[in-house]
Amino acid sequence: MTLLAPAPLADALAHGLKSLGLPLSDTQQQSLLAYVGLLAKWNKTYSLTAVREPERMVPHHLLDSLAPLKYFKANAGARILDVGSGFGTPGIPLAIARPDWQLFLLDSNHKKTTFLRQAVVDLQLPNVTVLTERVESYRPEAPFNVITSRAFSDLAEFVKLTKHLLADDGEWAALKGVYPHEEIALLPAEFKAIGVDSLTVPGLDAERHLVHLVRA
Repeated sequence: MTLLAPAPLADALAHGLKSLGLPLSDTQQQSLLAYVGLLAKWNKTYSLTAVREPERMVPHHLLDSLAPLKYFKANAGARILDVGSGFGTPGIPLAIARPDWQLFLLDSNHKKTTFLRQAVVDLQLPNVTVLTERVESYRPEAPFNVITSRAFSDLAEFVKLTKHLLADDGEWAALKGVYPHEEIALLPAEFKAIGVDSLTVPGLDAERHLVHLVRA
């Protein structure tokens, strides 16, 4: 983390955070850029993401993960589960931005969780726990206040597979592209969507939404 990121990447991140209204410290921004550097390095060997250029990773992975941050209903000390975390989005950017949250990054792919564990060490993220598990068989010591995912599955599958993990007063916060009208309509009767936030991601010309769900 001592290496400085190229100025264009740092500028793109700083401008993006300003557009999102997220006043992250210089140290937090350096950690985010160090994550991009680590991801780009590992990606050459392990093909973790189809986005290979660091300059594209800033909007596609960092800002896309941080755009919903202010809409998360989570207080200090919250336990947040990122299901199907893959190479760490949105979990790692969220953990950097909110060191007062406890992030749990779950994925069944050993290659991806090996990268995640190395990222946690290199980025010095004591508030992150990496789990190599199938979500349906995972049994945590305590339930989660928020369960999130980015491109894990459709909403019905997402809530059915994770309902045993959510605290009684918790909610699901699912990151989606276009407004998921059909997915919401197909939710089982025991779940309901209570709100959908439309997100604007700086540098990304695509629709993004955050869907909030609870037990009915």
